Amino acid sequence: MADIITGNGLTVVAKQCGPIPLDASFSCPAGQLLALVGPSGSGKTTLLRTIAGLYQPEKGLVACAGNVWLATERGYSLTPQQRKIGMVFQDYALFPHLSALENVQLAMGHLPQAQRQLRAKQWLANVRLEGLEKRFPSQLSGGQRQRVALARALAREPQALLLDEPFSAVDQVTRRRLQRELALLRQQISIPIILVTHDLEEAAALADQICVLHNGVSLQQGSPEALFRRPASPLVARLLDRHNIFEGQVVSSNGQRRLQWGKYCLEVAGGLDDLSLGESVTWYLPPSDIVLHRRDRPSQGERENPVAATVDEMVVLGGITSISLRVSHGDRLRFDIATHAARRNQLALGEQVHVSLLAKGVYLMSGSEEAVANALNSVSSLNSEY
Repeated sequence: MADIITGNGLTVVAKQCGPIPLDASFSCPAGQLLALVGPSGSGKTTLLRTIAGLYQPEKGLVACAGNVWLATERGYSLTPQQRKIGMVFQDYALFPHLSALENVQLAMGHLPQAQRQLRAKQWLANVRLEGLEKRFPSQLSGGQRQRVALARALAREPQALLLDEPFSAVDQVTRRRLQRELALLRQQISIPIILVTHDLEEAAALADQICVLHNGVSLQQGSPEALFRRPASPLVARLLDRHNIFEGQVVSSNGQRRLQWGKYCLEVAGGLDDLSLGESVTWYLPPSDIVLHRRDRPSQGERENPVAATVDEMVVLGGITSISLRVSHGDRLRFDIATHAARRNQLALGEQVHVSLLAKGVYLMSGSEEAVANALNSVSSLNSEY
């Protein structure tokens, strides 16, 4: 356990059979933001409540800034009041009969009474609410209420900040503004921040790390770029709304390992040498590694894997057009291009086009969907070592 709690970051382990199945673990260094993502019922809020001391799993460990807050193996648990946590709830949980200033002052029990008003004003200024100190929650917009809640959470001078879908109750314009303000505020504080969100774009924009959850199980943690380019399994890819997941077979061509995909023998940048000839493999290709050839200029470049396909679907979304191509053996390739590029290339339903599947982007997954499903079903078999 000593190795687990070293440093100023936050470490969480939670395991139980029920009533909410859990087999999750993740960590967040000080000064970084970790986003917990996954479908409804995946355990995101339960894990947040576990950190805050509002819920205790059957087996668990929570450690922050070198201090243990929960260690069920020795029956140790600090109360929510004893844990230095700042928390922003989805509905903000402001007291309606108190002004913005008074709501923030409530979190300052650790300071002498004489210092609280000045410090509360400073925190409201930090979230750009100067001049609104005397307003009640009913007199504030949704974005302003969210910022009061954030100022109150930080006024506790916490060792970790927990955000439970803090932007879900505001309109899109306000959400973008608040996301920017959170990014700016992060430059002023150096504590672990845990963000629960359903918005994958929000997670990718704000988070240093993302932890993917499903049915209470933590499937993969990594940087947004790593997860979106190299999801650990087909299930992780689908939870991250990734497409282009296919089945292939390892073959030999001209003395080189290749990936057989329908009639195409694809070159892969790495990973095939570790597999046996004839072995089936699940692979993924990020949309950014699908390159549309200009009309009448098919590419034959090395490591580009040129493929012919038919435009099966086109959805124009403003300046971006979502394209679905069907290859000869029935699989679909999906990617986005600029709408003006789609028009320049005269793309239309039923048209045959050529694309390159860049070898550097082909990622071989370690497990099939069946294997992942079996692993999830074993969550009831708890591992007591953590």
